[in-house]
Amino acid sequence: MFAIYVHDLNPVILRITDTIQLRWYGLAYLMGFVGGFFLLRNLARRGLWVLKPEQTGDFIAAAALFGVFLGGRLGYALLYDPSLLVGFDSKFPWWDLLRVWKGGMASHGGILGLVIFTWFYAKKHKVTWTGLGDGLCVVAPLGLLFGRAANFINGELYGRVADGVAWAVKFPMSLGEEPAEVQSAAWQECTRVEPDLAKTDSLEALIATARENPQVSEALANYLPPRHPSQIYEGLLEGALLLAILWWVRTRFPKAPDGLLTGLFFGLYAIFRIIGEQFREPDAEMVGMLTKGQFFSLFMFIFSAAFLVHAWRGWKKQNA
Repeated sequence: MFAIYVHDLNPVILRITDTIQLRWYGLAYLMGFVGGFFLLRNLARRGLWVLKPEQTGDFIAAAALFGVFLGGRLGYALLYDPSLLVGFDSKFPWWDLLRVWKGGMASHGGILGLVIFTWFYAKKHKVTWTGLGDGLCVVAPLGLLFGRAANFINGELYGRVADGVAWAVKFPMSLGEEPAEVQSAAWQECTRVEPDLAKTDSLEALIATARENPQVSEALANYLPPRHPSQIYEGLLEGALLLAILWWVRTRFPKAPDGLLTGLFFGLYAIFRIIGEQFREPDAEMVGMLTKGQFFSLFMFIFSAAFLVHAWRGWKKQNA
């Protein structure tokens, strides 16, 4: 029965003006940073991180801005949609790169941004880079979990067609993936139900109308195939499961050598991302038989191996 559900969640929590809005996407990142702060402070208080508890707030704030936001947004633009770098108009926030709700963030870019940020931060505060990164890697999956939840609420980054899957969802945004004749038929049917739609050809307007008008939603559903809710799959794998594994290792083995958790993060994230991408509709050109997400994840195995070797050498020194 779940396959007949047509996604109708509104990405906007509160609309102040047409350009000033509170969105679930932004709230998700805020929740990730707040949750990360409390978890990191807990680790610091237990002596399981290289920073002091009172340093946690400043670190999280700087990591959010210079690592996650800059890295994630620039990563999305460079890896998936370079047009964001050159898109400008007269409406706030003027530059398409700052419209984070359009396309969102690239997790690979955000991770790379954090790698660079933590290197500089460790140098400035005279702590080990790998030790600093280990703590961050433990809590980073929490942000990934909230981010994927926001992707689902936005109805973006949806999955591949999933006939016969009981929990499949019909995503109105996926109408753009359908053949031209299907899109035309859908518009005609929806316009018949709601004549005002004839004044626009915007898919966003059609989706917004479907949220408010159940009859339009029902008409649109006839032209949408059920799809995997891949955002939820990825959130559970890259977020919840990865967080549980890394937290267990951190607390179960308090004397684990620096770099171990970072190496595990890169390796496990790459594995979970590659698995999740099998159910996700590719949102960029394929690289051979791989999606771009899978292709970029392969490079993370190199980082994983490097950090694990570093940790192994540290363990040998500890036990020499």
